[in-house]
Amino acid sequence: MVPATPVSELSDRAREIFRRVVDSYLESGAPVGSRTLAQAGLNLSPASIRSVLAQLETMGLLAAPHTSAGRMPTELGLRLFVDGMMQVSEPSRAERAAIEARAAGGGPVEEALAATTAALSGLSACAGLVMVPKREQVLRSIGFVPLTPTQALAVLVSEDGAVENRVIDLPAGVDASALIEAGNYMSATLSGLTLSDARARVERELADGRAALDATARALIQRGIAVWSKDGGRRPVLIVRGQGRLLDDADAADLERVRDLLDDLEGKQEIAALLDSARAGDATRIFIGAETKLFALSGSSVIAKPFRGADGRVVGVVGVIGPTRLNYARVVPMVDFTAATLARLMG
Repeated sequence: MVPATPVSELSDRAREIFRRVVDSYLESGAPVGSRTLAQAGLNLSPASIRSVLAQLETMGLLAAPHTSAGRMPTELGLRLFVDGMMQVSEPSRAERAAIEARAAGGGPVEEALAATTAALSGLSACAGLVMVPKREQVLRSIGFVPLTPTQALAVLVSEDGAVENRVIDLPAGVDASALIEAGNYMSATLSGLTLSDARARVERELADGRAALDATARALIQRGIAVWSKDGGRRPVLIVRGQGRLLDDADAADLERVRDLLDDLEGKQEIAALLDSARAGDATRIFIGAETKLFALSGSSVIAKPFRGADGRVVGVVGVIGPTRLNYARVVPMVDFTAATLARLMG
């Protein structure tokens, strides 16, 4: 959504009053009245301030939630502020150290991503989000363990030592020797390959008749590869941390909006699609409220930044989600720094 009025078209007086209203609202969450602004050293009468506030309201940049209340920025006004007036403040040394320490904690990459996202959530008082493609397993071995006459456990061991199991239905006529034959073939032929490469090789060798296997073992291998390949449907991985922080600052009137937001966070596919739209380019993307249909009810904002791997390709997106009343000037550079930290981690 593009504001109808660029900052340059506001008078100096209107720009200063608008900036003060937005700053006060982002800090307190409360509408700002003309008397409060007059007492803040503007050197204007309440009547002059009311006139400017009315003008800004007519332009769609401010709104009055109640007739007697002060003004607060609309989503259009927040967009104008974020794009044209905001002065960012870099993360402090302590904040940078907290993010870097979580990223350097060791362990599997997904654990480091989750820990770093939790740190970002704590520092920003928002829910932290990170989305990365699920990295394909490189196979060390695949075996089959009989469970019942009609089912077996397909056991995959990856080169990093991770073990995963899937229960598969057995084709008719399978005995213990067929399970051993299929497992031996798959471990010998597919070791060192990713799942997608393993599937392609199995399909080629079976189609060309190069695999000296009986029909039962062939059916078992095809079934085993198929059940592992379903993992591709679960990519990408979306990690959400700190949802509870969204309730910390919510007052009674705001709880319904926060509940809507928490419901939105349950729809991880929709969140992942939104984050995926931030992958293009290097800029930090800011989505405010109803600019995305997903947050039309909850009135939430997302700040997201892509990060790249050693080869320069985008490997993920990190960000935060919270109420539109975010401290954008503080949180945007914090997300930027987290993205740079994760880029070093993934490199």
